Amino acid sequence: MTALRRLWPLLLILALLAAGYASGLHRQAGWDSLSAHEAALRRAVAAAPVLAATAYVAAYAVAVTLFIPFGALFTLTGGLLFGALAGGMLAVACATTGAVLAFLAVRSVLGPLLAARAAPFLKRMQPELRRDGFAYLLAMRLTPVVPFWLTNLAPALVGIPLATFAGATFIGIMPTSFVFAGVGAGVGHMLAAGGQPDVSVIWSPSILFPLLSLAALALLPVAWRRWRARNGCN
Repeated sequence: MTALRRLWPLLLILALLAAGYASGLHRQAGWDSLSAHEAALRRAVAAAPVLAATAYVAAYAVAVTLFIPFGALFTLTGGLLFGALAGGMLAVACATTGAVLAFLAVRSVLGPLLAARAAPFLKRMQPELRRDGFAYLLAMRLTPVVPFWLTNLAPALVGIPLATFAGATFIGIMPTSFVFAGVGAGVGHMLAAGGQPDVSVIWSPSILFPLLSLAALALLPVAWRRWRARNGCN
């Protein structure tokens, strides 16, 4: 029973994933499906904007919690349905909530197991994680090459505090969320014509270089402290 109480978050995630795949929901999540249902979704938002926003937040948060890699699609949909600003804000709230739930689930299930087997390693890491964990995680969130699901999983396994995780996630995902929401706000005609949004915009120099610069800036205090320690500065 003790093991079952510890494993229930992971078992719930696996059960929901299995149910989703068995029902074929994963085949409905794509640009073609979004194009086919765009008009109905817009009518739902116009008729009950608060309810529609709540449903969007819940669906996006659940997808992130279950490590389903449809973040870009959800964020673009938010921009399409609610506009660049509101869609970006909702996407940040959704992704942060889902990431925190995934973090808590992984930490409750795998955290004690890892701690028992890697106690010396984790003990050596704890001081640095407490001091610089926010900077490391913020840099990871700002770097598009790091998968979102990985930055939900890894911090839970190495002992990043929840407040640090939530704060760095909330701030770090803002730039890309608003970029994708902005793209989504202008894709209505493209979807109607059977086209697909160009999500590779995130790799364009005008977007990627500022994000990498922000990531480097987040790590600057860490580099400065290490330089001072290496050179014997007080």
